[in-house]
Amino acid sequence: MTKFADPRTAAPLDALHKGRKNNPEQTRKDILQAAIVEFVSQGLSGARVDAIAERTKTSKRMIYYYFGSKEQLYVEVLEKLYGDIRQTESQLHLAELEPQQAIRRLVEFTFDHHDRNVDFVRIVSIENIHNGANVKQSSVIRSMSHNVLTALEETLLRGEAQGVFRQGLEAIDVHLLMTSFCFYRVSNRHTFGEIFQIDLSDEQVKHRHKAMICESVLHHLQA
Repeated sequence: MTKFADPRTAAPLDALHKGRKNNPEQTRKDILQAAIVEFVSQGLSGARVDAIAERTKTSKRMIYYYFGSKEQLYVEVLEKLYGDIRQTESQLHLAELEPQQAIRRLVEFTFDHHDRNVDFVRIVSIENIHNGANVKQSSVIRSMSHNVLTALEETLLRGEAQGVFRQGLEAIDVHLLMTSFCFYRVSNRHTFGEIFQIDLSDEQVKHRHKAMICESVLHHLQA
């Protein structure tokens, strides 16, 4: 791999570049945010580091200095987007709620997150085209995702102990049931909407669908 000089010791390209030398963390954040836009619109193979540099008014060598390669930058974009949802999930305080309330809160959060974060849905769709090759490079994503399964499993066990949930439920199965509907209605909204002539962005439709997935999951869990 080509070695790049430390851009923070090189002559600044412009005033913005010079101003960033003292704030490398903000530079990384800016690059990541610009990379999300580029990867969402162009995919992994079509994305150009030049375009990301242009968006951030910086240089390719600075991007390579911070992230090493386009592929590693893409992995860190995945980690950021998965991290956003996992971090918010950890703040739902499911253990403080009755089991049925906890499940409803988790389902409603998942529905709203997918609905409001189209970039996340598109990036995950792109990664599946690549057979999850880049997710495989990240132990961070696996670790973060394990936490939500742990919280969900604890909720299911509490519900089982109280007699409101049936026995033998697998957290991974419930997670798949919950997320698949929330994901599909965003990932396939254009084709589904056109074929069946329904506006999935309509507030009344979203309200109906959110209620439907909540009731479907709770019905599946009930003792």
